[in-house]
Order: sequence, then C-alpha cells, then structure tokens
Amino acid sequence: MEYTPLPSWPEVVPRLIAVAAGREAADMVIRGGIWVNVHSRETLPDHDIAIAAGRIAFVGPDAAHCVGPGTQIIEARGRYMLPGLCDAHMHIESGMLTPAEFARAVIPHGTTSMFTDPHEIANVLGLDGVRMMHDEALMQPVNIFTQMPSCAPSAPGLETTGYEITPEDVAEAMNWPGIIGLGEMMNFPGVIHGDPKMLAEIAVTQRAGKTVGGHYASPDLGPDFAAYVAGGPADDHEGTCEADAVARVRQGMRSMMRLGSAWYDVESQITAVTEKGLDPRNFILCTDDCHSGTLVNDGHMNRVVRHAIACGCDPLIALQMATINTASHFGLEREIGSITPGRRADVILSSDLTELPVELVVARGQIVAEDGAISVECPHLKWPGTARNTVHLGHALTDTDFEIAAPAGANRVQANVIGVVENQAPTKALKAELPIIGGLVEGEDGVCQIALVERHRATGGVTNAFVSGFGYEGKMAMASTVAHDSHHMIVVGTDRDQMALAANRLAEVGGGITLFRDGRELALVELPIAGLMSDSPATEVAAKADQMVEAMQACGCQLNNAYMQHSLLALVVIPELRISDLGLVDVRTFEKIELLEPLA
Repeated sequence: MEYTPLPSWPEVVPRLIAVAAGREAADMVIRGGIWVNVHSRETLPDHDIAIAAGRIAFVGPDAAHCVGPGTQIIEARGRYMLPGLCDAHMHIESGMLTPAEFARAVIPHGTTSMFTDPHEIANVLGLDGVRMMHDEALMQPVNIFTQMPSCAPSAPGLETTGYEITPEDVAEAMNWPGIIGLGEMMNFPGVIHGDPKMLAEIAVTQRAGKTVGGHYASPDLGPDFAAYVAGGPADDHEGTCEADAVARVRQGMRSMMRLGSAWYDVESQITAVTEKGLDPRNFILCTDDCHSGTLVNDGHMNRVVRHAIACGCDPLIALQMATINTASHFGLEREIGSITPGRRADVILSSDLTELPVELVVARGQIVAEDGAISVECPHLKWPGTARNTVHLGHALTDTDFEIAAPAGANRVQANVIGVVENQAPTKALKAELPIIGGLVEGEDGVCQIALVERHRATGGVTNAFVSGFGYEGKMAMASTVAHDSHHMIVVGTDRDQMALAANRLAEVGGGITLFRDGRELALVELPIAGLMSDSPATEVAAKADQMVEAMQACGCQLNNAYMQHSLLALVVIPELRISDLGLVDVRTFEKIELLEPLA
C-alpha cells in the first residue's frame, strides 16, 4: 500500500501560526467569498481563507498578509465558501464501487469526508476484506474514515455468512490508523438481552475512545429502546418518523436522518427540528445506501442537504447537519466540519445556498474538482484474486432447485409473503392464498417467487419463498449477489427456468446483477470484487445500472429504485419479513417461520 497521509496538526502547527501571523506565505488563498460559519450559524461576506500544509491557517476580511510570490490565488467572486460535506453513515459497497471509484464519483459533489461501514465485504471476506477497504480508503485525496463492522452475521442463528466478525477482530482493527469506531450495531436484540459478544465489541471500542454506531430497527420506543441506548450505541439511522427522531435525541443519541437511493426518511423526521423546535445540534444527515446511478445522476450529500432545505429546514442548519454536527459526533471537530483555523482545508465554492451548485471543491488544500469534473487521481488498491472469486454454488442450478412442493392432497395453500414497501427499508409480513399446479405452489396476482442461493461455501442450498410488490409480468427473473447483509444470492422471478439462468450467469461472471426474460439476458452489471463492487469508473457502472432499471421496468416493475428493495430482502434485522439461507424470518419476533400454512 502506498499513500501519503495528511500531516497531523502538531506536525504543521508552527507553519500555520506563522502564516496566520503573516510571517510566512500561504500555499493558497481563497479571496472575496461569503464565509459560511457553521459554528456561529452566520454568513459573513467579503472574507478570505488562507491555507497552508493542507490546513486552514487564517479566515478573515483580508488575508493579504498571508500572500507571497508562490501563493495560489482563487477568486471566490462573492460566492459562498462552505465546509466540505460529510456523510455520517454509509456503505461504499452499496454504490457497487470500490473506495477509489466511490471517491471519484462523490468528490465533484462536494463530499470531502465519509464515515463508512464495510460490513458488506466483512460478510464475504471477513477481516481481510475490511482491511482492503480500509487501506484503499486511506489512499484517497479526501477523508474516508472506516468503522469496524460489528455484526457479521447481523442476526446470529438466523443466517450464515461467509465469515464471522469476533470481538478479537474488533480489538485488532481499533489499532488501524483509519478506524474511527464500531459500525452499526444491527444485532439490537443481542444488545438488549446483554449478549456477551456484542457487549465485548462495544467495550473494546469504548476503551479505544471511539464511537459506537447504532441500528435500532424497531418501532418499540419503550424499555427495549432504553436498554439498547444503555448498551452504548451513540447514534441511529433507522428512524422513519418524527417520534423516532425525538426519542433518539431525548435519550442522548444523535438522530441520523437518511436520504439514500431508496430511503426517504428525512422529510418525515426533520419536523422534529423545523416544527417542534428541537436543538438541531443532535441531528445529522447521511445517505446510508446510494447506488452508482444516484451518485452520477443526482449527487451525494449535496443532494441530501438540498432535500432537507426543500423540506423546510433553514439552509445553515441543514449545512450544520452535514458538517460540524457530524465532525463533533465522531470527535473530529478540530479536524473537519468547518472553515476555521487548524482544520483540514476542505472547502466548497457555491453561488447559491439553497440549490447548492458545487462549483469548486478543495480538499486538504488542493483543488480536487471544478464545475463537476474531478481534477485529481483516486489511487486503486491491487485487489487480490481471493477478493475476485467469491461465487460458489456447488452445482449448476436448474428449475427444480426453485420448486416449492405443496402439501399432499391440497388444491390451494396459504403462504407467508414478503411485501415490498416503496422507498423504505422495512417490508410487510403478508399472507396470500396461492394455487397448486402439478404438486407445486405457484405465485399469482402479483406474488412471485424469491430464492436465496447459498454462494459462500458451495453447499448447493436454495431457500425458496414468495414476495409481492415488484409488479413483474411475463417469464422473467432477476438475480443479485448483493444481498444485505449475508450477501448470498437473491433471485426473484416469475419463472423457474429464468431463475436458474440468472443464478448460473452470476456464478459465471463472478458476481453482480442480471435480469433474464424469455431466455435472454436484458441487463448485466458485473461486480467481480466480492460479488459486491466493480473497480470500473462510476459512469460505466451507472450506465449498466440504468440498463438494469430499464430492464426491470420492461418486466413491469415501476417501483422507485426497486433494485435497492431487491438487495435488502435478506436483511434479517429490519422488520417485518425476510429470507435467509436458514429459512423465512419474522423480524418482529426474530424467529424462523414456516413458508406454508394450512388454509383456515
């Protein structure tokens, strides 16, 4: 691994002081802008910023005393000078990109700091995979902080992952230079019931003086919620309504409100600030999951801030939620999150505080993007073969692997069905009366089949069930090796032959997403790294993802960002009903349930 880390504040403070005092010249001066001060929540016109050694040395009405013959001058021309934006909680793998390509995609949108939880790759490659993500993150020209994944598997006993994360793994990772804390503690029942393994991971993190990420995916805000907070998680991003946001901040957590590709949870929660008037310091904006198409076409944290403003939030408060609030939460207020002396020189120039066009991006004191185009290199790790050969089915699948046998003598049967909810992570636990044809249960009236295919240990295992809400028509199937969080393979289809074709195709290409209709492949997104990511440019991956969306629509699916819904159908820590390699899971009770029930 080769990278040049930003010098620490103690290493460069003599020079920062000298530049601020006018004894030495700055490397760069941004001149004549409107200083957006997120500490005081003010906009201050006609200010300059002097930058030295990748950090801010001086901010004031006139930085002429910091200018020397070699100082680079940037004319702000009355534009707003904003701190670089921070994404407080996200998974790089969900962009279907490596850290380098994810950075390349988001830098032009003004994101200069990310707090990433690589628990997707942890489920496939274990601690080695986390280290690869961590190392490539440190190579980038922006700040990518890594949270050590806490829950692989996310729900022990209800799923089987490629690898398991242990407290010993967490303890080891806490010594790595880029680790900022513990990733989201998804096993909230384990914390509530005092599971020794979960508490050991939390204790190791707190002893290291680092932040424990939360994930409380339950509507119950009573004693169980209090028990979870007492267990140590410091934030939560699973809220979906105002009451969730209020409860979290009242209990001393940070409420992280997310706008990802498919999660629209800001509008329903930000009223805690805009209408109830709660202190905004404890509210933070994040994305959680953004796929490459969203990054290329719509933006990243700039999109989230714009959305918060459109929902009625004061622009300066929205910016605080995407800068200083995030930095303070992770103990980095002296490093990032504001344009003030000593901090890393992460600055955005924008001509409008509401629409937030990102016209120039400076990160660590160098121009990294201008007018939507990146201007720096984002170095790649050399990903080993062990990270590229991760789809192991055991045998070529056929239509018989996807058969659901009916009870003897029955004509119809009642099935438990996963109900997809548009723009939300939770599903609904539905029931449907389904027909039996030739001894097999068949879907009808919008109910199609879903299968989870084991792909880590070549067991040949296939779990079959039913799902509704996609609206698929004709003979089709869609398969993906992105299947949060265990990341086996999810196949959804209306025809068992197409399901077999799709599954075998992903084994052939080493992972990704594919859609077949009538024996023909309509779209393919190759994700050769862990079956989760591509090291191709984001624009190329986004173009293939757009083709996938078009193919899904051609098969009758009109849901917004339906692929994200598809990829979460195995996430056995978010209610109500999910599928795993061990069966159908009712996440309201954290128990496996039978697929078929006798008719009443």
